[in-house]
Amino acid sequence: MAEQDKNAQEKSEEEKLKEYIQSMQQAIEQNPENGVAHYNLGCVYIGKGMYEEAEKELKLAIQYTPDLAEAYVQLGGLAMREGDYTTCLSYNKQATQFRPRFAVPHGNVGFAYLQLGQVQEAIKWLRRALSFDPYFVQARSTLASAYLMEGDTEECIKECQKVIEEQPTFGPAYNNLALAYMDKGDYGTALQHCDNARENGYEVPQDMLEQLEPYRG
Repeated sequence: MAEQDKNAQEKSEEEKLKEYIQSMQQAIEQNPENGVAHYNLGCVYIGKGMYEEAEKELKLAIQYTPDLAEAYVQLGGLAMREGDYTTCLSYNKQATQFRPRFAVPHGNVGFAYLQLGQVQEAIKWLRRALSFDPYFVQARSTLASAYLMEGDTEECIKECQKVIEEQPTFGPAYNNLALAYMDKGDYGTALQHCDNARENGYEVPQDMLEQLEPYRG
């Protein structure tokens, strides 16, 4: 019975999603310049893994509603997914122009700059994101990574501890702590944080595991 109930619930969710897509498509048929409907449809397509269709709808969204900051963020996310950090920067910076205190695009800009090796720019944007939303754990974890890349292990540790206080199961923060303590030469503490990272679902690089293994027990 439980399996039947689960299947019925999944079918119901699929039907609801199908109906929602149809309602958005109908809204667009009635008004092709309905930017919000294009945006909503694009978000659904992202959830379904239909990335080309999502990009098309999101671009129509900003064509018809140029100040829809969330659409720029989603387009930036699609670019980030493809490893195109320059395009990701462009879309997210546009989002900050329309919503200057929107933390998410500021954090995304910081992440993109970090991937491009521009650590100081990354730190600047990530700090700004956190000034708008101090509980933005992804941005704070990325900031910790930026400090680590800069060689500032103490600031990295401080930011990681804040992340864990807010979200104790956030694996990347434990991984950053492990790396920071390795830099400090404290391999025992690094091993503990490495294990915590793995226990919380983070895939620690194999070479890091091998480097820490001699310090186990």
